[in-house]
Amino acid sequence: MNDINVIAAIIFALALIHTFAAKTIERMGDRSERHAGLFHLLGEIEVVFGLWAMVLLIIMAFTLGGQSAIEYAESRHYTEPLFVFVIMVIAASRPVLDLVRSLVFGLAAILPINTTLAKVWLCLALVPMFGSLITEPAAMTLAALLLAPMVFRQGIPEWLKYGALGVLFVNISIGGTLTSFAAPPVLMVAAKWNWDNAFMVANFGWKAMIAVLINATAISWMLRKHLGDSTQSSAGAAVVAVPLTVSFIHLIFLAGVVVFAHHPVIFMGLFLFFLGYTAAYSQYQSPLILKEGLLVGFFLAGLVVLGGMQQWWLQPIVSSLEPTTLFFGALALTAITDNAALTYLGSLIEGISDAAKYMLVAGAVAGGGLTVIANAPNPAGVALLREGFNDGTIGIGGLLAAAILPTAVAAVFFLI
Repeated sequence: MNDINVIAAIIFALALIHTFAAKTIERMGDRSERHAGLFHLLGEIEVVFGLWAMVLLIIMAFTLGGQSAIEYAESRHYTEPLFVFVIMVIAASRPVLDLVRSLVFGLAAILPINTTLAKVWLCLALVPMFGSLITEPAAMTLAALLLAPMVFRQGIPEWLKYGALGVLFVNISIGGTLTSFAAPPVLMVAAKWNWDNAFMVANFGWKAMIAVLINATAISWMLRKHLGDSTQSSAGAAVVAVPLTVSFIHLIFLAGVVVFAHHPVIFMGLFLFFLGYTAAYSQYQSPLILKEGLLVGFFLAGLVVLGGMQQWWLQPIVSSLEPTTLFFGALALTAITDNAALTYLGSLIEGISDAAKYMLVAGAVAGGGLTVIANAPNPAGVALLREGFNDGTIGIGGLLAAAILPTAVAAVFFLI
């Protein structure tokens, strides 16, 4: 398996390069008539890792045999991609979105600042911390849909859109650390290391809250002159009021999926019932974001396939670093691999010290906003917000640059 491990690492590197080049490829599609469709497909960030995962499996089939390739693909765990798909669709349903919009906008109305500015601040500060209850992918979905008509639209400077995107991604990554079940990198280690909710609040939660508030306040202040009046955010308001009973039932579906997040048979069954319910009461629904959810699930599934063969070089790096160095190492490695996969590898290290455990997870969550692949909810944010950017694409280099400062704020507090 040594040769195939090297090949898998090379393919993983090519997938990373492809991710950073996606915006350029998308622009090539605008200049090509004959192959425009192909370039636009290859320029879809959500397609990248699924595509290269297929390449890996084909190479495995030719080098190791078709049965070995199938066995490897079936040995991967796809619970997270399935969960993110399901939670995205339910969280983005009109009854849930309207309920959260009413809560956020109601709070904004009583704050002593411009109402639209208050709405943006709450979407970047409060909603990410909701992720500690409803999970980070759900919080990302809600925040992205609420922010889209206010921030990610024409009339907002492109660099400020990237700034808001960087803050959103970082705040979502750290905002889920108030509990032990909502942030994927925490979830990977919580049971094995006996980290309960009280431990998370005492060691991570309060630091994350301060960093979230600072990041949200800074970017909101920078956006203040471009937001206009409060009428801007009213776009997409429901024409037909959604009864509270319908909203309540949607919340039950959402809660059920969160509770059974580790049991795909159960939450997929709930999702099928959810689809039936939305069809029965279609007058209270907007089109479900099935396409966006499937693309994100495809992206994450590809990352699961490719990431599963990177343990041979990642784990020795993680196990060889001292706690403080491990923090910065984890922060950097998170940018090129999923932070949940990184902490999972750390959980396999026998005899790892308590200080190293903390630094590993702190670095992983602090760096969760640097790239699309750094944190599981990030592809959802890209899928929902990319149309608000020039050319309908998000430049990965622009995201990385925009996320550096909010990442530094998070790092400072986690190092306290």
